[in-house]
Amino acid sequence: MATQTEATDPRDLQLGRSNVTDTPELEAFYKELSGHNSDAFWNRANAIEPWEPESRYRPTIWRYATMRELCVRAIDLVSPEKAGRRVVTLLNDSEVGRASTAVCGWLFSGLQAMKPGEITPAHRHTASAHRFIMEGGGAYTVVDGHKITLGKHDYVLTPNGTWHDHGVSADGELSIWQDGLDIPLMNCLEANFYAVYDEPAQTATFPTNDLPFSYGSGLLPETRAAWDRPYSPVMVYRWEETQDALGKLARVNAPCPHDGYMLRYSNPLTGGWAMKTMGANMQMLPSMFRGTAHRHTGNVVYNVAQGRGYSNIGGQRIDWEEHDIFCVPAWMWHEHVNLGGDEAYLFSFNDFPVMEALGVRITEALEGNDGRQALQA
Repeated sequence: MATQTEATDPRDLQLGRSNVTDTPELEAFYKELSGHNSDAFWNRANAIEPWEPESRYRPTIWRYATMRELCVRAIDLVSPEKAGRRVVTLLNDSEVGRASTAVCGWLFSGLQAMKPGEITPAHRHTASAHRFIMEGGGAYTVVDGHKITLGKHDYVLTPNGTWHDHGVSADGELSIWQDGLDIPLMNCLEANFYAVYDEPAQTATFPTNDLPFSYGSGLLPETRAAWDRPYSPVMVYRWEETQDALGKLARVNAPCPHDGYMLRYSNPLTGGWAMKTMGANMQMLPSMFRGTAHRHTGNVVYNVAQGRGYSNIGGQRIDWEEHDIFCVPAWMWHEHVNLGGDEAYLFSFNDFPVMEALGVRITEALEGNDGRQALQA
């Protein structure tokens, strides 16, 4: 039995940390404990209660040029009806990521390509989902009878427990989007359910785009029906409006030293995140922006909406360009740099709502050396 016989971190030598030297009598005691499905806590304490978070995930990047070709190939290999959802899953470059199908921490992500006339059969699940549209035209989703049209760089919600299906109109274009779900969290909680609709697709029971038209302006209609659901009624956040809002923010504010100009996709009824377990942001890095380093609890997955640059994540430089996807694991120093003469835009989604609900969302800025971390050789 592997036991914690001596401290491996000098800090563990102080009172309050486990630093036990095993004896023959203790080893006999451990053997007796194991026969009763038990163990001595001090053998595990320092490992399961680290001084600070230690992510098991690694910074990982998925190049869109490569992933797009793979998604398009999948179209000819399997139908969405047979696949249920024809998604190419993004796996973190780590043992735990490959074992758990997590892109990073509690988050799942994948790329879905659909050609004109195709549908993804209607279904629902406990896991929440959201999507960032990367290219195409004529795409749509139907969520609990609400049909919503989708355009490039739009951000759309598929909240947990809602019936939903997706498609591309017959006169549309090949469409590709990034899916994000909290499947790892729901499976860890052993709370994931899945159900299939009794028809291949829903029949829309409301006017097309009724929810974004009613709630997406930033003004609330006085005659609105009571909205008692725990997610945003906007449902889709249009790229044109998001880009315009970032431009206006930049006119009258100095950029954040870490993230440039950043906006939250929020629930207009609460001002909080659009959904309960996953949040999302769009940020703009000004021309030649060089961010300073910070870290936080919670995991973030980025999609480059526009521009080119690099991010230094845990001392590892990751160069990116349009629609490359990369992740920042929890409590890992990171900073972003815009290498272009124009603004760069980064879409991202995260598990911050969970961190906030549990009271464990913490952010720390790197001090000294102008707030920048060193790159690994």
